[in-house]
Amino acid sequence: MGFVSPATGYVEQRLSPASICTTNESRILETSTGFAVIEPVTRLVQGQVLLILSGGQTQFARFMGKALITEDGEVIDGEAAEEVEVMGRVTFFINSTDADESPV
Repeated sequence: MGFVSPATGYVEQRLSPASICTTNESRILETSTGFAVIEPVTRLVQGQVLLILSGGQTQFARFMGKALITEDGEVIDGEAAEEVEVMGRVTFFINSTDADESPV
C-alpha cells in the first residue's frame, strides 16, 4: 500500500461556464457569436436585455421605456409590442474566441 496524499481533500472541481454562469432555472442558448445564458423573467427592469419571439423569429432586445429596441435598432412598441412573447432575460453573453477576428 502506497502513501495516501493529504492533498486529495483539497482538490477543486474544474471551472466551466455552466458552473459559473448558470442557476437551476438558467438555459444556455447558442448564438452566432457564442452563447447566451437565459433566465426566466420575474419582472421587467429598464435596460434589461431580453430574448423575444417576434414575427416567428427569436431575437435579443433591450427594454427601454415602454418599448423594445432590437439589435438592429428597430423599435417595437404599442400594438406591435403586444404580439411579442418574452422568452427570458439574458444574464450573460459568452463570446466565442472563433468569432473575434482580431484577438489580443
